[in-house]
Amino acid sequence: MGKMGGELLATVILLGFIIHASTQAPPGGGGGGNNNPDPLDIVFFQGFNWESWKSGSWYNVLEGAAKEIAGAGITDVWFPPPSQSVGPQGYLPGKLYDLDESKYGTSSELRQAVQAFHQNGVGCVCDIVINHRTGSKQDDKGNWCIFEGGTDDDRLDWGAWAIPVNDKPYSCGTGNADTGKDYEAAPDVDHTNPRVQSELSEWMKWLMSDIGFDGWRFDFARGYAGNFLSMYIQNTTPSFAVGEVWDTLNFGNGGENAHRQGLVDWVHSTADSSAAFDFTTKGILQLAVQNNELWRLRDSNGKPSGMIGVLPEKAITFIDNHDTGSTQNLWPFPPDKLMQGYAYILTHPGVPTIFYDHFQDTNLKGGIKQLIEIRKRNQIKANSACTIITAESDLYMANIEDKVIMKIGARYDVGKYLPSKDFQLTASGNDYVVWERKT
Repeated sequence: MGKMGGELLATVILLGFIIHASTQAPPGGGGGGNNNPDPLDIVFFQGFNWESWKSGSWYNVLEGAAKEIAGAGITDVWFPPPSQSVGPQGYLPGKLYDLDESKYGTSSELRQAVQAFHQNGVGCVCDIVINHRTGSKQDDKGNWCIFEGGTDDDRLDWGAWAIPVNDKPYSCGTGNADTGKDYEAAPDVDHTNPRVQSELSEWMKWLMSDIGFDGWRFDFARGYAGNFLSMYIQNTTPSFAVGEVWDTLNFGNGGENAHRQGLVDWVHSTADSSAAFDFTTKGILQLAVQNNELWRLRDSNGKPSGMIGVLPEKAITFIDNHDTGSTQNLWPFPPDKLMQGYAYILTHPGVPTIFYDHFQDTNLKGGIKQLIEIRKRNQIKANSACTIITAESDLYMANIEDKVIMKIGARYDVGKYLPSKDFQLTASGNDYVVWERKT
């Protein structure tokens, strides 16, 4: 989701979701990708930023980085939207089957990049934009409500009947009422329509069979009800699927608890077939490290205060993405605190996500790789047990699975919190330290 659809209110914090499919299939395994059979043992990677389309062929860039990304312990990589789009970033798609008009490269370059990741054991997740579409032609009233699919037949060739009747600010729709939030930059899609459901599902199956994608990241999933997103997952059986929903986070007066409960409620709306990007953790974590308010990281029950404190196996943690960071900078993590953020999410429960910009930063890459190694070596998973040792203004410490102890914050006099000689320091940087149990 780009700038055009953002709600730039002072109290708005982006709330996102990642939907994880049935645990019966390995994440990223559909096209010969990730060989990891445990959906709780994922390290996710966003493989682009807001400006990646300017590279000439971003797919070639990703192909060249596949070996290093895999070698870092990353299990699944998220690709940008591949279809023809009015907006160069891909988030205003029109002809969904036309992959050669993408600013990220050609369809053949995309296939090669996907194959390169599969050869290195990494699953490939495609950014799917199905909440809205841009029309190719105007009707007799001048409305851009005639859609073309990009094929020689009538697949995804739609008219006003595919737009909700109450879609704002567009008044040309004749479909059923919308089931979610309006997206003002392009007409919404009526997901209650059986033809819409069928043709979108078939298009997604084609992306799997023809390109080799293993799973999905659903853009602007707040635009339609969770049961429809669950239906698309069911129809296409991805091994990994991602959805995005934006919501407001208000601090104080129970706002944090209400925010993470909203994430849990949304998971339930998909019949518990999905997990959620833990934007509650992002919001609390970046405020805590910025203002030396690390006490925020422990809730009233002594648990982590984000979604990872109540439903960690469904929580996908992250520091920044193409909206919050990159050149959009809509809600960036404090740049001088990034490694504290990664020390937190890579040692804690939940599924951690690495942002491309951070991984390519030579000042961060080594530390991120080291933290991933620690996570893997100690078998920290999405549902690992986390005991918070202390959470004070300038010091946060936690014990994960009694294998790893970590701390963030400016205070370094922490000897009284460490268990005798059982743990040894294995990673450290600006205001973070990680200890591992000796073996």
